[in-house]
Amino acid sequence: MVTKIAQHSPQTTPEEQQLYDHLLHWVQIESPRQMIERFRNLFVVGLSYDDPEILNALDKITATSYAEQSFKLFLNRCCYILINRWQARPQYHSAIPELIFLFSKPITHTASGLGRSRAIKRLRLLIDLFIESEQYQTLRRLAEFVCEPPETVRGNIQPLKVIEFGQVSGPIVQPAEFASTKPLISLIRRYPFLYDHCLMNQDSSSEQQQTVRQIQTEVRRQFEANLSQYLIYQVRRSGSPEKLLQPSKNPTLLSDHELWGALKQFVGKAEGNFSYRDLAQKFLLHTRQVQSYQAFKDDFYQYLVSSVDSKYGRCRFNNQLHQYLKNISAQSNSQKFSDFLFVRTCSQILNFLVVDSPQQPEHYVFVDLATNIGTTATIGLLLKVVLVCRKVKPHSEKRFAILFNHYESQGQSKLQWLVDCLENLNVAWSTNFGTVDFSSVNQIL
Repeated sequence: MVTKIAQHSPQTTPEEQQLYDHLLHWVQIESPRQMIERFRNLFVVGLSYDDPEILNALDKITATSYAEQSFKLFLNRCCYILINRWQARPQYHSAIPELIFLFSKPITHTASGLGRSRAIKRLRLLIDLFIESEQYQTLRRLAEFVCEPPETVRGNIQPLKVIEFGQVSGPIVQPAEFASTKPLISLIRRYPFLYDHCLMNQDSSSEQQQTVRQIQTEVRRQFEANLSQYLIYQVRRSGSPEKLLQPSKNPTLLSDHELWGALKQFVGKAEGNFSYRDLAQKFLLHTRQVQSYQAFKDDFYQYLVSSVDSKYGRCRFNNQLHQYLKNISAQSNSQKFSDFLFVRTCSQILNFLVVDSPQQPEHYVFVDLATNIGTTATIGLLLKVVLVCRKVKPHSEKRFAILFNHYESQGQSKLQWLVDCLENLNVAWSTNFGTVDFSSVNQIL
């Protein structure tokens, strides 16, 4: 007995529900190859189908006056009914990009399709709109995500490369310089903090969210475990013959020297005898005594600039930061400091430090910071903001998703500064907000 898939919203039509249930039934019976061919015949070719009732339901969906707005959501969900099933089975993963790239392949209709020419023309129009939609761009990122293996290390990239429909090559070892020619999007699997904003959108179905969150949890835990194992190996190798130990690779794209520098910054004594966590706790204790919002902003400024190289800060950055803080909710300066103002201020500061929005993707301050004080110190500055106000952690991740989406098609060789920032952020998040206790790193450092 097939369990009906839960309706996505009260607006789900009977025809849409009929399609959802139909796909859910067959994906549990047929192989990915059969399902891709079924999907292709129904949604891409549209000439005929082995179940005329289903084809008739699809025609009703595409013929509605609101299809140009709703069809992309409907088709996106249809894709995820298959993807969710295949994602749970590693041997089926290669079918996911095949399904997603199905829509971009040209279709030539034969004379036998003339009787359905009007319905097919309408379907093709809606498919073209789907390809241009945010939903499909998110699916394409998912395809890149699936194509890239979980552990990509500098100089040894092993992608699953989609060549043509129905053909997927196995893992192949690429030369070290190949990494520089690959687009940034090929690294998305490495950064689980981007998934919520790069692999999902506001229209994502519950099935899509479930799939992404499951992968996110797995990738995050695996990275934390790999980082922990690497640290243990580095400590033990100094006191034991290396041949007696199980080797553990650096799980980042940073060099060993860069990784240890990041750990010292994010876990060790970053400023004097204090770690960033220590400084955050001290600042939070101090804010309990703050009377006005203006007083808080003055103290917050001092808290932030203490992490910035003084020579760089005096040139321009400190004045920019001070002026920006001054303008945030200036009408509330004399008011009592509140949690609402705290969260708003931290969110706005992240906009200033990284990027404001997709509509205003300027990020001069962020690039200038990374160039002058280094990527590790730049991420350390952002970490200080999030440590005192964890409510803005998702907001900070969205800032990086905006940058990632902005640069996703460009080659990695041109974006080493951004890759280094993403790698540093992965380390910062794992060591401060993950499930593994990295406090012993202080003793090692």
